[in-house]
Amino acid sequence: MPPGKSYDTRRRHKPRKRRRQPGQIRPKIDRRLKKVFARIGVPEKTSFKPDRFQVEALEAIHESDCLVTAPTGAGKTWIAEAAIDRLRQQQGTNTWYACPLKALSNAKYTEFRGRFGSRDVGILTGDRKENPNAPLIVGTTEILRNQLYDAMHRGDLPNLNLVVLDEAHFLGDPERGVVWEEVMIYLPPRIPLLLLSATVGNPGEIAGWLEHIRQKECRVIQAGRRPVPLQPLFFHPNGTLLPLTPAGRKSKGKLDTKVAEYTRRKRNRHRFNKGGLPQFTDILKVLRTYHLLPAIFFLKSRADCDRALALCRSGSTPIGQKRQRAIQSTIRYFAKISPHISAHRQRWHLENLAVGAHHSGQLPSWKLVLERLMTEGLLEAVFATTTVAAGVNFPARTVGFLNSDRFNGIEFAPLGPTEFHQMTGRAGRRGMDNIGFALILPGRFMDVRRIASLVDSAPEPIKSQIRINFSMVLNLLLSHQPEEIRRLLAQSFAAYPQNASGGGEYLWRHFLRHLRFLNAHGYVNPGDRLTSDGKWAAQLRVDQPLLMAEGLRRKIFPHDDPALLAALVAGFVSDREFEDAGDRVHLAPGLETAFETLAEALQPLSTDLSSHDFPVHTFYLMPAVGVHTWASGKEWGWVRALTGLEEGDLARLIIRTADNLRHFAALKPVFPGVAACAAESIDLLLRDPVASDYF
Repeated sequence: MPPGKSYDTRRRHKPRKRRRQPGQIRPKIDRRLKKVFARIGVPEKTSFKPDRFQVEALEAIHESDCLVTAPTGAGKTWIAEAAIDRLRQQQGTNTWYACPLKALSNAKYTEFRGRFGSRDVGILTGDRKENPNAPLIVGTTEILRNQLYDAMHRGDLPNLNLVVLDEAHFLGDPERGVVWEEVMIYLPPRIPLLLLSATVGNPGEIAGWLEHIRQKECRVIQAGRRPVPLQPLFFHPNGTLLPLTPAGRKSKGKLDTKVAEYTRRKRNRHRFNKGGLPQFTDILKVLRTYHLLPAIFFLKSRADCDRALALCRSGSTPIGQKRQRAIQSTIRYFAKISPHISAHRQRWHLENLAVGAHHSGQLPSWKLVLERLMTEGLLEAVFATTTVAAGVNFPARTVGFLNSDRFNGIEFAPLGPTEFHQMTGRAGRRGMDNIGFALILPGRFMDVRRIASLVDSAPEPIKSQIRINFSMVLNLLLSHQPEEIRRLLAQSFAAYPQNASGGGEYLWRHFLRHLRFLNAHGYVNPGDRLTSDGKWAAQLRVDQPLLMAEGLRRKIFPHDDPALLAALVAGFVSDREFEDAGDRVHLAPGLETAFETLAEALQPLSTDLSSHDFPVHTFYLMPAVGVHTWASGKEWGWVRALTGLEEGDLARLIIRTADNLRHFAALKPVFPGVAACAAESIDLLLRDPVASDYF
């Protein structure tokens, strides 16, 4: 003891705690979660043994149709692979594996090539056609539907021994469900049908409908429990993780008492991110502390996904040289295929923070980089819109929700059970996690009670989305008399169960309305058969077949200027509004005149469509300007600046234009000049970064 100093040993003063600064968080978990968190880890490696539902489904598809509903990650694809493998033991057998998205088709194509060999697998997605005569074809459902149209026209049967419809809940998709329903109606009953989905609320009704129209058994195989359990969590703004709901089955839809107390205080409801997005650096710190990474955060918009990256930068933990080198190696690999990737504005965040943004405003090639890195376990977090939940193999240990609604293409609507289960299906990776987590973060757009009610809710029933359009009518008239079509429409899901709804008669009335219009415009003769114009117009399986056909009949489309042809076709595929009143300095000579000539020539048909209550397409000049500029060889950044479009939107416009041009190219016997010009146009459009040999 130093001289001159004395100490009172009877009293000990505790050091004063440093006061936490406002806005700072401290990682902490509620004590009731300790047992749950003790389960976090990687399961022991064991030899694979199929689950009972997988064996039952494999047996069922050998004898009947089969609808498999099982949670994401349960192993539905194994059933398809085993069924395909069994068929491969026989000579001359063929399988079609249909996917709702091109991205998923590409992923399955790569997966199946590794499983079955490159010689036995092909892909058909419209913009990708490889090994089309292979015994196993992977492709989009639209291509399969079109092949069934062609088979009915030729009067032969598809040379198939199995059709697999992956993500079968797309039957209820408002935009594309009609294609799925058409496939199920047109597919010959002799071809077994295997449907795979994680979210079907009425499997018995769908199976009953299929049995009715196909006159064969359709067995429903269900796997009720997730292979990896899900624990819902609530992230308190102070950094404490709480259980979202009470333990026990009797507490469905209820909030944990501490969470309920927090939400009752109005001043607390938006405190976490009142000014916008939260500091994700702090959130990732908490998740990293308790080994809850990697994570996918579902955000409200593309802009939020991009802004979230900047909120990861401050004070973040270095990712380690080994991980950084692996990320850089993957980026360099893809940059060789698509050089545009090397200069991507978000590359720094991937390589230095192991975080990325994934949304439809980005290029397909960049999204593929994100998906590969996440699949390989190299990223800590991805900020995504809900598009990542739809059929992309993108697993994580935790999924985070900042909103209890989602944009459905028209407006923001509350999350439903189906969307919620699609998103949480990414939480917990089979063979990599013992448990997965759904993390709820309070904020302005979060209804915590609604999310709690969705945790144990069943998926919503799927409803028919079939509707009549001109392309359908033209293609059915290629091979059927109207009365035969009436019987086909009576087989729709909308008309099931029989005598219980007027779906069939409703569809028939709409069919007749379309038929009368086609008759008035010379595509159908008085005997209700297609005219010569009707026969080639049926090959235009696009969104605006009549308008495009009218342009061909009037010889408006050029046959010697591929860039101009691409520009005019772009006017038919744009599905968003543009501001066309701006500067015309960058217009190529003749483009505006050609565009106005096209619009004026089609105006009488548009007016007639409107007078008969058919939807009318609006033509905008700006998409034509952007596509013409790109087809003329201009640099990508220059075209983006001219159009003001995000990269993904511009790429999608160009790819859809190329898809439509392919239908022109198929009309070579009737319009040889335009068809040849269309083929040249496609080559001009599909260059990096829009497309590459890999995609």
